[in-house]
Amino acid sequence: MVTKRKRPTSHYKHLKRKWVAHHRRLQKTLWKKHGASLAWVAEKFPKYQLAAGSLGALLLLSAPVQAALPKPELLLARKVEERIDKVAVIKEKLASMLPSPVRPLTSDEETRIGQLLSETFGFRVRAELDGKKLNRSYGIIGAEQHLARYPGDSMAIHFDPPVFDPEAQTRRAGGVEDSQLYYSSGMAPGLGAWGYFSPSKAVLTPTDVSREKYYIAVQTFLVPDYNQRVAEYRDFFRYRKMLVVNPENGKAVVAVIGDAGPADWTGKHLGGSPEVMKYVERVDGVGKGPVLYFFIDDPEDKVPLGPVSL
Repeated sequence: MVTKRKRPTSHYKHLKRKWVAHHRRLQKTLWKKHGASLAWVAEKFPKYQLAAGSLGALLLLSAPVQAALPKPELLLARKVEERIDKVAVIKEKLASMLPSPVRPLTSDEETRIGQLLSETFGFRVRAELDGKKLNRSYGIIGAEQHLARYPGDSMAIHFDPPVFDPEAQTRRAGGVEDSQLYYSSGMAPGLGAWGYFSPSKAVLTPTDVSREKYYIAVQTFLVPDYNQRVAEYRDFFRYRKMLVVNPENGKAVVAVIGDAGPADWTGKHLGGSPEVMKYVERVDGVGKGPVLYFFIDDPEDKVPLGPVSL
């Protein structure tokens, strides 16, 4: 009788079994530690959104261990957990660095906080740029109104699509929401410190729109030697990019200096457009509070305006 020799297991199959077992152990551990959170994510988010948001991670994981792919809910939960961890870290670190009550930061404090913000958001942030700095980099922010972008701009046509075209707003996702959220802020009776953002509606660019949407007003006139260097400071501050951070929730937005103010007697140290204030969750009244505002060192104009995600 001829005995068939047992075929040896390939090295590949051996490794595959080990990887599959390893991933299954990881999944069990994750569910054991974070089962409640993962169940909440799975309940709150539709399956198709979970799948779309996790597609990139699925592709990365699919090659080595197809038999042990984590569920889309797990992948999204990991992303959510990572972001929560990052927000918690930045909030904790800023809380340990910032003074109470609110006051101008010392040079050492500005240096350390600038380094932290640079590392956290991935671009260079500093309180002093090209030998120039504002009177402060940490202060109370107040609400500003919309600014006219070009001659003839008004609240009726300020949004895209315009307020007077409800059907177009309904067709365009987010249009109705923008007008409903920000229309009530109204338009400032005067122009920004540098006039119109564009000479006419015909030549209005996306950059012009973003600059008005995400602008802040800072107290340029309180820089110690401003009156002796008006032209120099005027050109330097014009649409200069700044990072605005709410240290209490970690929310940040890239904005430009689009106006000068507020007056010193108001007790506020800078102002934010309706969109800036909404995103960082700072409003006049009960929501009034401090923010950090640092220059962004971006000579090649690579950092886009708007909210910054961790």
